[in-house]
Amino acid sequence: SNMDKEEMDWKEGKSQSSNGSVTQKTDNVGIRETTKSGGSLTEGGIPLGLEALFSACRRLYPEQPNPLQVTALVKYWLGGPDPLDYISMYEVPGNLKLNIPPHWHYISFGLSDIHGDGRVHEFVGPGQPSGFGFELTMRLKREPTDKAPPTWPAALMQSLAKYVFQSESVLCVGDHVSWHSPLDGSESRLQHMLMAEDSKLGSVATPNGNMQFVQVVGITSDELRAVQHWNGAGVLDIMKRSLVTGGPLLVTDLRRGESIYEADPGVAEEIEAGIEAHGSNLSGVSAKIAWSATQPHMQCAGGGSNGDVNSDTAERVSSLESEQIKIMLKKGLMTATSLPSAASDPASAQESSCQAEKASDACGAVSEKCQAEPVELSVVTRLDSLHITINLESGALLPLALRGRLKHDRHFTFKSVTGPAALTLVAAGVSGAFVSPESPYGLRGPWLQVLIPPDLLDKMSDDLSALADPDEVKVPAQFSWPSHKLTITVHAEE
Repeated sequence: SNMDKEEMDWKEGKSQSSNGSVTQKTDNVGIRETTKSGGSLTEGGIPLGLEALFSACRRLYPEQPNPLQVTALVKYWLGGPDPLDYISMYEVPGNLKLNIPPHWHYISFGLSDIHGDGRVHEFVGPGQPSGFGFELTMRLKREPTDKAPPTWPAALMQSLAKYVFQSESVLCVGDHVSWHSPLDGSESRLQHMLMAEDSKLGSVATPNGNMQFVQVVGITSDELRAVQHWNGAGVLDIMKRSLVTGGPLLVTDLRRGESIYEADPGVAEEIEAGIEAHGSNLSGVSAKIAWSATQPHMQCAGGGSNGDVNSDTAERVSSLESEQIKIMLKKGLMTATSLPSAASDPASAQESSCQAEKASDACGAVSEKCQAEPVELSVVTRLDSLHITINLESGALLPLALRGRLKHDRHFTFKSVTGPAALTLVAAGVSGAFVSPESPYGLRGPWLQVLIPPDLLDKMSDDLSALADPDEVKVPAQFSWPSHKLTITVHAEE
């Protein structure tokens, strides 16, 4: 996912850039192409959408009118690999009295609709989300040896933008990205990301729609686990309290050795209390998951094989069904305590207001298709017994799913990374499920639902609690509840 040098180019306001590449005077990037509907230009030839974002930057940094810029050499709409047209890099002196260290501020242009002429994003006009409705920013602590801003954050932002364009998943404040690798490719403990609102840039209404600046914050594995088991907003609030973990502007310091737990010993108790009181905001993750089952009967007419059903069903899905499943998986979960209908999403990663807005947009857009639901997806196959296999990293979230979600009458989904299959664990209090206490295991197309009744919930929570510390688990590990005809095998990562 790292950008090759030849795909990146520096533009800079004043002098030769430190990496020796050719530089140009930016003039805030004069774009002189003629544009189609919606994309009228300012006098300087800059599209209005882009000018609105530049204005926000100029208000924040009036003394830096021509910042350093990384720019995609071949623009995305011309077939280039990088979706972000530009990434501006500003120098912030910091204020240690306010717990703000000197740092670099990176700001992206390209996830929102900066052109307004349909070349990348559909033009929607004021009031709607512009493009994906956000741009990325990042604040990186400036090392005393830095002569110029490092370019790896620009490469990281391009990688995140590629993910957004390919998956059409919006990154919202409070969302996390588990990256499993030092963010700059070095030895850093910061190997994951959490999304915050950029408190200085906030949101902007542009002629091409509304957008928010979403700041990428580097976090440790401990902090990632806290976000998953509790929620992103709570962890961000804790991080802001200490200069060590970012201070009020959430400045990422790659050399930081302490997590929020080490920086403040009272944090562990605070997070535990939060999980106990509110549960977790995480409603699903991707997993390597499969299942096999005995299949007693179909609940309504329709085909279907007998014998073992596992994730191979994903391979036998017709292209029409596969389209339907894509629609199902694209739509956000609207509320914590009810499940989407068959024609909506079993597996959005997070519940947040911006996902909910996106979901209602998506549903509006596909409602006609939703009604043309193929009969296979309305057929529920009831299963007598169930054996689930799951990889360790995803299996380690089972205690969270039970304690942080089902105990609070919510659901949790493991979405297969290999095909359109998904498995949703539901509590008795979740409405809209197609399983019931009488038949707790049900399959609709490639979507398996598993109802965990209260007595089994407590037992499973106890039995699986060891998984919460995946480093200590000997795999493969098998857990079985014979009276419920349920077995779970956790296997090693491939």
